[in-house]
Amino acid sequence: MSDDERPLRRGWTTGTCSAAAAKAACAALITGDFPDPVEVTLPGGQRPSFALARTELRDNEAVAAVIKDAGDDPDVTHGAVMTATVRRGATGSGITFLAGPGVGTVTRPGLPMPPGEPSINPVPRRMIAQAIAEIAGDESDFEVEISVPDGEKMALRTLNGRLGVVGGISVLGTTGIVVPYSCSAWIHSIHRGIDVARAAGLDHVSGATGAVSEAAAQKYHGLPELALIDMGDFVGGMLKYLRVHPVPRVTVAGGVAKMTKLAQGMLDVHSARGAADLTALAEMALGIGADGDVAERIGTANNVAEAFEIARSSNIALGEVVAEKAWLTAASVLRDADIELEILVFDRLGELAGRAPFRRHGAPRPLNRR
Repeated sequence: MSDDERPLRRGWTTGTCSAAAAKAACAALITGDFPDPVEVTLPGGQRPSFALARTELRDNEAVAAVIKDAGDDPDVTHGAVMTATVRRGATGSGITFLAGPGVGTVTRPGLPMPPGEPSINPVPRRMIAQAIAEIAGDESDFEVEISVPDGEKMALRTLNGRLGVVGGISVLGTTGIVVPYSCSAWIHSIHRGIDVARAAGLDHVSGATGAVSEAAAQKYHGLPELALIDMGDFVGGMLKYLRVHPVPRVTVAGGVAKMTKLAQGMLDVHSARGAADLTALAEMALGIGADGDVAERIGTANNVAEAFEIARSSNIALGEVVAEKAWLTAASVLRDADIELEILVFDRLGELAGRAPFRRHGAPRPLNRR
């Protein structure tokens, strides 16, 4: 079997690895010995085992570490040394979670944990508590400090800073398993960005496919950073979450290529999901007055950006049609939600190429005003 035919290998979340490290450290604190490998129970009942990368036993605490293996997923925390330091806590205190170096602290409302708490999410906390209970039984008073060497640097490649998580990465996971290319961490960040915006009382958020369109949309509306959702290619994923967790006004912004895909019905606009249909783009141009020669040049262009330039130089408002058709695709996801949706299409320089103005699903298109 070639590498291309090999099934993609699954990996383990930061929460799973933290639970394994905490269980091993707790065992050593109680018995003096580190179980290696150490087993943990996942939310789905599976019991994987993990080798320990570090062990250290002191008078009043034990330290164990597990290296995170994300499988074949391009996870920024792949290779992170998830380290748990376990100490006995005060009687009746239960399990107390602490953020060690490289693990972030929550500073804004709207996230799964309140401000001031370590950014260790609820499912990982439950996994850690269950892992400790398997060792300690009725003895349940422990301090668990999770740390990650270089976690602060890793966090720079995540959206933690924008979400209000400072000092390092978050300990995440809902199933305990990383599915390759599921982009679960990115989807998680989109959801949490919406949660934070809602908690801050914002009535307008903007999801953008990339840095240029994000900056252009922010400037167009004068939005604060807290209103910016880095949705990347996951237009559908953002809108589905907004339908259940609404914000009164939503802008979807993107470059000409990705918004053309949205206009053609693609809610995941990643290049791997398919290319924009230039023939369909040419038909759109014909529908708004382009002559046959211009339409043919659009349909045979090297890429969408070139097709838009051909339309612009021929005074064909292709961006307006793409924006409107993209609006129809996006609005169908929101359906009955009390949300006004806008589409902004930008060229590669961040200049506005097309706009579908704010309105709810089912409402007629108003005059093109801000």
